[in-house]
Amino acid sequence: MIHFWRQLRWQIIGAQMLVVVVGVVALSLTANALLEQTVSPDQLATVRATVIQALTVAAIAATIAGLTTSILLVQVILRSLRSIARSSQRIAAGRYDERVHVPASDELRAVAESFNQMAEALEQIEQRRVAMIGNVAHELRTPLAGIEGYLEGLIDGVLPNAPETFIDMQHEVRRLRRLVDDLQTLSRVEAGQISLHFTTFDINDVIRRVVAQLKPQVLDGCLRIVYEYNEWPLLTYADPDRVAQILLNLIGNAIRYTPEGGCITIRSTIADEQVQVSVTDTGIGIAPEHLPYIFERFYRADPSRSRASGGSGIGLTIARHLAWAMGGDISAASAGLGKGSTFTVTLPRGSEG
Repeated sequence: MIHFWRQLRWQIIGAQMLVVVVGVVALSLTANALLEQTVSPDQLATVRATVIQALTVAAIAATIAGLTTSILLVQVILRSLRSIARSSQRIAAGRYDERVHVPASDELRAVAESFNQMAEALEQIEQRRVAMIGNVAHELRTPLAGIEGYLEGLIDGVLPNAPETFIDMQHEVRRLRRLVDDLQTLSRVEAGQISLHFTTFDINDVIRRVVAQLKPQVLDGCLRIVYEYNEWPLLTYADPDRVAQILLNLIGNAIRYTPEGGCITIRSTIADEQVQVSVTDTGIGIAPEHLPYIFERFYRADPSRSRASGGSGIGLTIARHLAWAMGGDISAASAGLGKGSTFTVTLPRGSEG
């Protein structure tokens, strides 16, 4: 590292000196050419000597000024670069809160600001990683504690050795398996390893199939579903199975968080030459401070309600990554608590033929 800074210092000084030497040589050649054209031959030697003397003094002065400027410039540049290098080493050691001082120079300021932005992004990634580990441990602990409680009850004879007990244990095992499957799916989606089979299809057919699949939950919750769509086909270029997976998550969440007597409205339309499907409910809504994080892993606007309903907290994260993988996106909007919410899926438009 010391050799690198020393080499960089001499490269900058050498570049400055090269500029001075080239300037002096250019001035000498130019002055000599002008003298031969404008000065008489008998005075040429005297004038040339005077010019050479003046150029020599100017060259010495320029060299001193260039060296001084180069040294000062090198010190300023190297001070900032050393600071960035030390900070990068500390970040590599795990100190993600490290930041560098932003210098006054425009160029160095841009480098320092970019470095600080990178450090902040790494810090946020590390915080999300730590939070995810804690969330995964917490989610695994809940079904495992249930299974452990059933086993202890069976061993102590508190619970009967009956099929009902084993059915309850099986429910906890399935819950644990569902969480593991969701984590595996999320890992594959974020790594871009999910398989997609693109084709052109009518998204209205997929919506009708998903609504029919969720009809029993709608009836159990005493809810009403309104499906607003155009009569003509709404062609979409995506993976129909993955689109169905996204809609199952969004409509399922709307059913889960909408109280009895509520209404869920599904609309499909064309917006900005893209296919758009919105799911609007009259449910519990989302507070403004929760909206920016609603698609984060394991983030819950209402933790107790989500856990009671069996949600893993990563369904929306998986849905959004699937939409991104198909060239689309998902957004969320809500007027506030108790005022319902709207989730909108945007997908590429398909073409006939």
